[in-house]
Amino acid sequence: MAELPRPLAADEIDTVAALARTIWQATYPALIPQAQIDFMLADRYAPARIRTQLDDAAHCWQVLGAPPHAFAHACLEAGDCKLDKLYVHPVRQRQGCGAALIEAVAAWARAHGATQLRLQVNRGNRQAIRAYEKNGFAVVEARVFEIGGGFVMDDYVMRRAL
Repeated sequence: MAELPRPLAADEIDTVAALARTIWQATYPALIPQAQIDFMLADRYAPARIRTQLDDAAHCWQVLGAPPHAFAHACLEAGDCKLDKLYVHPVRQRQGCGAALIEAVAAWARAHGATQLRLQVNRGNRQAIRAYEKNGFAVVEARVFEIGGGFVMDDYVMRRAL
């Protein structure tokens, strides 16, 4: 993979939201109800929310490709960096895109004083769990998180030292 991650541009927000829908529809119907997918996409990928995050120095959005075919979002939280989103279009998976985005976020996090990366991953998403383990993450706990709308996320929390 020759391309390098770069910051998300404001004019790519709608493209990233559409990409998220494509990836989620390929990944999550076997793991969570469609109503929860729709709820989470509407909440997490609302253009106004992403725009606000782009303007906040505690958030980092990185993409690969033009137009983007992979993206990551991370934020600083209490000395840690939470890798909140990492998604790669299904036809581009297993080509190093996720690893490149993780390394870009890790570099950003280190530059901002974070000592570890933390993430949550659906316990049933075995492919993602294996990919995170391959990139130095380890499961530290299993938790159920209430997310609103009557929905929960049944996740593993994973960490990686920086």
